[in-house]
Amino acid sequence: MAKNKTVSVKVYNMAGEEISKMSLNAEVFDIEPHRQVMFDSVQVAQANSRQATAKTKVRHEVRGGGKKPFRQKGTGRARAGSSRSPIWVGGGTMFGPIGNQNPKISQNKKEHKLALKSALSLKTKDGLVVVDEIKFDERKTKNFVSFLDAFKVNGKALVVVDEITEEIFASARNIGFAKVVTPDNVSVLDLLNVDNLIVSKTSIKAIEEALM
Repeated sequence: MAKNKTVSVKVYNMAGEEISKMSLNAEVFDIEPHRQVMFDSVQVAQANSRQATAKTKVRHEVRGGGKKPFRQKGTGRARAGSSRSPIWVGGGTMFGPIGNQNPKISQNKKEHKLALKSALSLKTKDGLVVVDEIKFDERKTKNFVSFLDAFKVNGKALVVVDEITEEIFASARNIGFAKVVTPDNVSVLDLLNVDNLIVSKTSIKAIEEALM
């Protein structure tokens, strides 16, 4: 349970200067993190991102093996009808993936919300930066790098913006350690996988409202 009804955070401009403060709902941004539901949420995200296209050939799909390898009797060896038997090198595979397996799993909405609140609470204590407005007028990578440098970003960063405009997309796409998403696409996996969470003021309110 949250200790206080609200938690106060600083609001910066894009140059990294503090310009004001804002209050966030402690029931979303200041709860005791529930590690099990966060773990489950990460498992769901990873499982559902798999393509599940793995496929091995069974006995009848392996080319060749139509001719009996050697005569039935008199060789001292175990009888064999095909060199494509699963017990032979180069033969078919038993019990392998057949290409139609479904690795997808799910998590109920209540647990998913708790997982997001837990991850956000961890970031609020360490790594959250709220920016008044995140906007770029030019498609330049150096502008996005300067924006991150203003907040002394060290490690991976998740940047949450109101809308991914062409200028934001083009400016950030070549930066391997930064990922840009909108409020409705923030995931527990992303939150736990980054060191810095940079959110626009409007976006953090949208996240708060969605989790209430």
